[in-house]
Amino acid sequence: MQIAQNSVVAFHYTLTNDAGEVLDSSEGREPLTYLHGSGNIIPGLEKKLEGHQDGDKLQVSVAPEEGYGENQPALVQEVPRDAFQGVESVEPGMQFQAQTQGGPLMVTVTKVEGDTVTVDGNHPLAGQKLNFDVEIAEVREATEEEVEHGHVHGEGGHQH
Repeated sequence: MQIAQNSVVAFHYTLTNDAGEVLDSSEGREPLTYLHGSGNIIPGLEKKLEGHQDGDKLQVSVAPEEGYGENQPALVQEVPRDAFQGVESVEPGMQFQAQTQGGPLMVTVTKVEGDTVTVDGNHPLAGQKLNFDVEIAEVREATEEEVEHGHVHGEGGHQH
């Protein structure tokens, strides 16, 4: 069966950046399973997997606009240290959920200088080209319930 709208796909992957550094991998774990066409993985990878089948191996490069987006400077802000009440020590690399006008946003602390903390609301992989080595492990038809819910159920998927 070929990957198409509403098929359940399980695949192994290794994600690297342009410098060849491994950013993520399914090695030693179960394959990543998703419902094709439901926006469960980044758009650029989903488009490139369409039409492939069990056992296919491919290399996929995804531009930022089809991955985690371009880096948006407006999402980098300086906030007062007292915005982190109840947190004893604020350090670069820490992540917090900020409440914004647009709703909750995950931010990463990038710098702490005195009473000023710089936070970045961009995804850590925003602005980067993503390189995937992929091996399709399984393709099957989704159940009606999976299609209705927009995600995979059972092994490798969501448990209700």
